[in-house]
Amino acid sequence: MERKLFADLVESDTKGHRPKRSLFFTISVALHAIGLLAVVIVPLLQAQELPEPAAAVKAFFVEPAAAPPPPPPPPPPAPKVVQQQAPPPVQETKFVAPVEVPQEIKPSAGIDLGVEGGAAGGVEGGVAGGVAGGIVGGLPSEPPPPVQAVRVGGNIKEPTKTKNVAPVYPDIAKQARVQGIVILECTISPQGKVTDVKVLRGIPLLDQAGIDAVKQWQYTPTLLNGVPVPVIMTVTVNFRLN
Repeated sequence: MERKLFADLVESDTKGHRPKRSLFFTISVALHAIGLLAVVIVPLLQAQELPEPAAAVKAFFVEPAAAPPPPPPPPPPAPKVVQQQAPPPVQETKFVAPVEVPQEIKPSAGIDLGVEGGAAGGVEGGVAGGVAGGIVGGLPSEPPPPVQAVRVGGNIKEPTKTKNVAPVYPDIAKQARVQGIVILECTISPQGKVTDVKVLRGIPLLDQAGIDAVKQWQYTPTLLNGVPVPVIMTVTVNFRLN
């Protein structure tokens, strides 16, 4: 009788073991499906709620400590109390009648009430009781503005000298044998008098002698539009040894 090797093995027995393997596979799949459904459905049927995610996160992380609150601001400074001084009491002046009634009222000293009936030689229409020697029309409200000096030249002609004073030759200049011309700039007032003198070109030993002489000179008034005005002009003083 011919015998087959490995005939009793499950893998090689294709006829007697195939139905048992198929049944076992089906039952195994069914049991796994039932177990999987039980694992999924049973927790869903329970009434217990799932834990909050925040609680789970707090279990792993420690909350940082809160920062302390800022200190309170300092209290405002107390307002300064200004003590107002009470005004001094007002003393009421009471009129007291004199004990003796004067026979006549004398005017106060130092007040010139003028002459009764007006002063002799007064101005017609003046104030009654005026003071003798007063100014007619009163004092002027403002002094007249000063007239600016004009320089000689063009329509302004040089005034004519009416008084000439020769300069005095200094002794020290004579001994040093110093001579020459001193040029001066002088201002002549509306009345024709020399009021200011400046040296334009001079000699140290002779300048003062020339200034002293020119200040004594006099000229005719210079008219501008019929009004006398001060003028500025240049003069020369010649110093020569005999």
